[in-house]
Amino acid sequence: MALMLEKEPDDEVLTYDQVAETIIDLGNRMLAEDESADILEVASGIMAGAVQFWLYSRQPCKDPFCDVCADISTAERRLTALLQETHVLIEESDYYCSANDVITGTA
Repeated sequence: MALMLEKEPDDEVLTYDQVAETIIDLGNRMLAEDESADILEVASGIMAGAVQFWLYSRQPCKDPFCDVCADISTAERRLTALLQETHVLIEESDYYCSANDVITGTA
């Protein structure tokens, strides 16, 4: 089953920030609408969907020698690309460091 985005001719093209904000709003709305919802399950479900869509969008073309697709030409290369992008996003996040983090090695 392929993930597809249906686009109406007059729909606005969503930018990176708009998509991220929409996903955050979705998580917040789900938690607000269902007090019994587990924030960890909501977050993991959102991440699962995002990973599936990301992988779908990174499928290589049929040319095994395509230079454009070289970095995503195998499952392992796609995983590496996903982890690299995720690492950057995590480090840029306001939530990367927490006041409750356990800090080791301080004197």
